[in-house]
Amino acid sequence: MLGAIAIISEIAMPDALKLLKTRRSVKPMELAGPGPSAAELESLLTIASRVPDHGKLAPWRFLVFEGAAREQAGESIAEIFRADHADATADQIEFERRRLARAPLVIAVISRAAPHVKIPEWEQQLSAGAAAMNLVNAAYALGYAASWITEWYAYDRRVLAALGLAPNERIAGFVHIGRPAKPPEERDRPKLADIVSRFGA
Repeated sequence: MLGAIAIISEIAMPDALKLLKTRRSVKPMELAGPGPSAAELESLLTIASRVPDHGKLAPWRFLVFEGAAREQAGESIAEIFRADHADATADQIEFERRRLARAPLVIAVISRAAPHVKIPEWEQQLSAGAAAMNLVNAAYALGYAASWITEWYAYDRRVLAALGLAPNERIAGFVHIGRPAKPPEERDRPKLADIVSRFGA
């Protein structure tokens, strides 16, 4: 029985190196449902939290937006946008309201880096970035697509407060997850010759 399960897992999950070589971001508006199941979401978050973490501080946490909660959060985004843009059209306000409703699932990776006697805040922030990247790769491994973005509201303290973030917390990224509505197109990547050097060469 265990052998059969292993075979099924190999069929369902792409080769790890192939996944890493071919992963491609998909715009939130091009992500469709259905989104991950409750069990898949637990797997995504478990994998996202398995990252280098100097001092075992867990200097990050996750905020999940699914179902009606996506538009509930969007109400706060739209309200703050309207307050700053008195001439905004109804369409523009509606676009802001649906910022977190473009994909079936959105997970905010929240950095809670803080001063530490031994561990630099920079290392804690990098750990949050690693958590976001693990989340993106895990989504692809489960057969979904993802987009790691911030956008203006990730940097607006009024929005962050409305979403329940503490004053010392920041958004490392909103990871939008769903099924690609169309095959993603490849884009040019940096040439290794332009980004790799060897010390002493």
